[in-house]
Amino acid sequence: MRRFAVTAFGRPLCTLVEDDPVPHGTEVVLDLERCGVCHTDLHLREGHYDLGGGRRLDLAARGMTLPATLGHEILGRVRAAGPEAGAVEIGRRVLAYPWIGCGTCHRCRDGEENLCAAGRCLGVHRPGGFAEAVVVPHPRYLIDVEGLDPSAAATLACSGLTAYSALRKVGGDPARDWLLLVGAGGLGQSALSLARALGHHRIAVADTAPDKRARAASLGADLVLDPADPGARAALLDLETGLAAAIDFVGTPETTRFALDSLRRGGRSITVGLFGGEIALSLPLLPLRALTLTGSYVGNLGELRELVALVQSHRLTLVETETVPLDQAEEAMRRLAAGGAAGRIVLAHAP
Repeated sequence: MRRFAVTAFGRPLCTLVEDDPVPHGTEVVLDLERCGVCHTDLHLREGHYDLGGGRRLDLAARGMTLPATLGHEILGRVRAAGPEAGAVEIGRRVLAYPWIGCGTCHRCRDGEENLCAAGRCLGVHRPGGFAEAVVVPHPRYLIDVEGLDPSAAATLACSGLTAYSALRKVGGDPARDWLLLVGAGGLGQSALSLARALGHHRIAVADTAPDKRARAASLGADLVLDPADPGARAALLDLETGLAAAIDFVGTPETTRFALDSLRRGGRSITVGLFGGEIALSLPLLPLRALTLTGSYVGNLGELRELVALVQSHRLTLVETETVPLDQAEEAMRRLAAGGAAGRIVLAHAP
């Protein structure tokens, strides 16, 4: 089998050829059909996150080893299962939950594996979906997605899940309160469709790219803004009932500041994007404006199951996808880094 792996941080993916995997214990082997390409994959290939002020979060020091096979939006068919995996239907198409924890800490026991301090995530610490086959450690991480478009279904494991989990943190009255989505790429598009399905009636979208603003408007955003426009904040501050919550899918100092400064008193800002940098906060304004600033990191297994059920019941298409062959993984990464993806690029392999 072939893998397309990071063998040196900051360098192009390399093709590795090795024996087909054999499942042990509770493991399940999937023949890959689809794997989404995510901005997180770009950070992982570089080997760090930008913490601002010249500081970096070194991923090698956080347990990422090379060679590393990226790809965490994994959809495939069950090829084989280990002797302790139980009854697993061979040939079934499944989505793999990638945000796997240690399995023993209190976070994992509480169903919050994505917040485990010793994560063993697919596509980060374990080999991921930029490969012809993937080993999943236990069948509980497999979700039936029969009936869904395979490319769209693959993106639910990260893009869709990240948007859904962030929306669950918004609170308030979705029928009355204004919600701002900052960034109208794959995550923002997913969030817009999901917000409608979850009952949000007043949704604003902000993006500096005209084509993405046009896409958001075509998807039904009630208000579309360019955050670089000097009048954008004033427009949000003048909204009836004010801006109750903002979800920042970009995560730059500029987007975070735009979101915070646009909130009404008692508003909530949820940061999702990992672009990088830092901001200065006036601490007295946090209590004086009664603001909540929180982060949201992907989502848990229960949320992914809820999301798949929601997509199936509402027949949702969360994000525009473009499917390309698996062996074009490096080209797909370069296009994503250059901003050349309207929605989500998905790698496809026919076993």
